[in-house]
Amino acid sequence: MKPDTPIRRPEEIELKLALPTSKPSSLARQLARTHPLARRKETHQHLHDIYYDTPDQLLRQKHIALRLRRIGSDEKPQWLQTLKTGGRSHSGLSRRGEWEASVPGAELALSVLKSTPWSAFDPDGTVFRALAPCFETSFERTSWSVRRRDGSLIEVALDLGHITVGEKTASICELELELLRGHAAALFDLAQQISRSIAVLPVNMSKAERGYALAQGSLDAPLNAQPLELTNDLSLPAAAQRVLREMFCQFTANLNAIRSSDDSEVIHQARVGWRRFKSALRLFKPALEAQELPSWQALELLLDFLGEVRDLDVALHDTLPPLAEVYTAGDTRRTESWAAMTQALRHSASLQRKSVRYALQEPAVGASLLAITQWLDGLSSQAGAGGVDQEVPLRRWARQRIAHLHKQLRAARNDTSSPDSQHRVRILAKRMRYSSEALRDLLPKKRTEQWLQQATNMQTSLGAARDVMQASVLVAKLEADRGLAEFLRGIAVERSRRG
Repeated sequence: MKPDTPIRRPEEIELKLALPTSKPSSLARQLARTHPLARRKETHQHLHDIYYDTPDQLLRQKHIALRLRRIGSDEKPQWLQTLKTGGRSHSGLSRRGEWEASVPGAELALSVLKSTPWSAFDPDGTVFRALAPCFETSFERTSWSVRRRDGSLIEVALDLGHITVGEKTASICELELELLRGHAAALFDLAQQISRSIAVLPVNMSKAERGYALAQGSLDAPLNAQPLELTNDLSLPAAAQRVLREMFCQFTANLNAIRSSDDSEVIHQARVGWRRFKSALRLFKPALEAQELPSWQALELLLDFLGEVRDLDVALHDTLPPLAEVYTAGDTRRTESWAAMTQALRHSASLQRKSVRYALQEPAVGASLLAITQWLDGLSSQAGAGGVDQEVPLRRWARQRIAHLHKQLRAARNDTSSPDSQHRVRILAKRMRYSSEALRDLLPKKRTEQWLQQATNMQTSLGAARDVMQASVLVAKLEADRGLAEFLRGIAVERSRRG
């Protein structure tokens, strides 16, 4: 291969999947036995990548990645220089600009960047001269080339290794399906075949993004809801796709973080992501009437486990600590009872986290997540489907939908006399808040802020009583001091009355 010769087309379409397994060493053998890869020749490479950026991480800010890759041994290495730009990445599926060329050695070459977008980004070479290594990856790649009957060509690559930033390291255990020829649907079809026997998780972070996060100490940090940009010229299906993708990405990103993080906020944000996603499905129902939603029945056990962990976390970190002194009041026996109860709840929370991680290793879970990702990818192409009146501007539609939700909430809050009615108000308050936040760009600012505040206040006040009642249920299950559970139940009843 001649130096400075471009070898890649300018777009990379790739489906990236994390592999939540406790035995990564056996993955290559497992993959080789799957139906789409059986009897196909596999190749093995050792890859070492060096990623570059400026001291102020200008490339990261511009969603640009620049790396040098060494392929093979130290004695006879081959060097490739790769530039990747922006693009779209949604819960595993990414579309990015990519320019890759061979270079003579272990140094960046400005000359091979001249025919890429780098020339417009850095016309005088100032940025290039400021570049320095910022992190490295080293991994073993096992790959298969899959030619399908529809004419598509896909490279399947299993990467096992680690990312290194100074003294910090993070593991790499992922599967990349890159489309070399054909349509993106072929990636999902192949991934679904693999997911029948191997657990996968759509992952939204590239190796470069993980390297930056590792350097900043934010790898596997909880992902909160992200701001959305919605404009009046979007079709309703396109707006639905944009909103639903962000929410589903919040869910899957936090699922990936759960694999190695015990942070209670990661569990919380995973549940928030899923609830926002379900709320948005109701919000955009007019745009989705003609679409058959993928089944998420395989996710139900995982979702139940997440709920149980969240209830335990709320009890341990939020609900119970302020009540400890009220209950114990300096009494030794009560103090000991409270401490034993707290320790038992911590043990239960630890066991439930393990249950979540075991659930993520079920192939059916990954297959369900993949199906939703594929459904979202094709959503915007359904403009005009389902009887949606495309003559109605998106802004008007959004205001009508939020006004309708507010009317429902206002009617429901007139009756909070029973636990069931309080629960309904709380659910409606959440839907109102999630929907208003998602459509904020299209709504009147002042009124939206007022309605958001009202919904948040209702959710908080009703949630406090529910959390104490839930804590009393959890304590009762522990067969702890009966008086302790009764104490919590009494607090919950009193707060419910005040709510």
